[in-house]
Amino acid sequence: MMMDSTTEASGSSLESLMSSFNARITHLQELVIARNMFPASSMADLSAVDAAVKAMELQVEAIKDRLREETQAIPKTKKLINASLKQQKKLQNMSLYVPSQLVDSVAVSNSNTSRCLLPEFSVQDPGLETLNLKLDEEPAPLPKEKKGRSSPPVWHVTASELDSLSSYMRGRLTLEKVNAAINDMASYAEANAQLIIAPKKKLAENLWEKALEIRDIATMEGVKGKHFFLESDIKGPSLKLDNTGKAILTVLRHLGRINETRVGHHRIIILQKPN
Repeated sequence: MMMDSTTEASGSSLESLMSSFNARITHLQELVIARNMFPASSMADLSAVDAAVKAMELQVEAIKDRLREETQAIPKTKKLINASLKQQKKLQNMSLYVPSQLVDSVAVSNSNTSRCLLPEFSVQDPGLETLNLKLDEEPAPLPKEKKGRSSPPVWHVTASELDSLSSYMRGRLTLEKVNAAINDMASYAEANAQLIIAPKKKLAENLWEKALEIRDIATMEGVKGKHFFLESDIKGPSLKLDNTGKAILTVLRHLGRINETRVGHHRIIILQKPN
């Protein structure tokens, strides 16, 4: 009896050992099949796919961060737009009190000196600060008097106009920079207008030659009767002949605030009403 029990236990242990070996062999066979299905040559492709997926994940995270920043900036932008609209309305109300035409100081030399007149021949004219308040207003027609002359037009650019430009054309220009340049151009044109009407005895010697040149240009076809300045007049304070200044001129040409022509060796910039 004891012999039979020992024999049965040994047989059971042997069967368990064989079963274990068979399971191990099966597992090794599966590994061999898997290795043959994915040979070593495919590992490089799998690594490349993994790297591409990780790069895409990083890009997605960067896009999410940028969207988060843009979303946070929206309230600030809305506040800035509202403030700009309020300022524009205030300036438009103030412009109602600005005379539509400033008379030549020669014609009113005996009148009340407290009137808002432009000092003669001043390029950086303080009186133009008042003139700049005339937003989107068409200049008054030329008077019939011999020496009378309308003031240069000041058509500021609106935020919607600037936003309508392509990002490539707009670049890093701001509404303040563009409108400050328009103010400067009105100053240049007013200085040239004064040179056209000024008598010789009231001009300095170094200005008389330029005055004659400006008067000749003012009679040319396409320039006659219009407010203009020369490219050489551009000397600031806001508009300069640097990359920013050239970008501003390009924008103003596109928006119809100026057009250009050439007279001799001069490049003439003419102020005009936008379409």
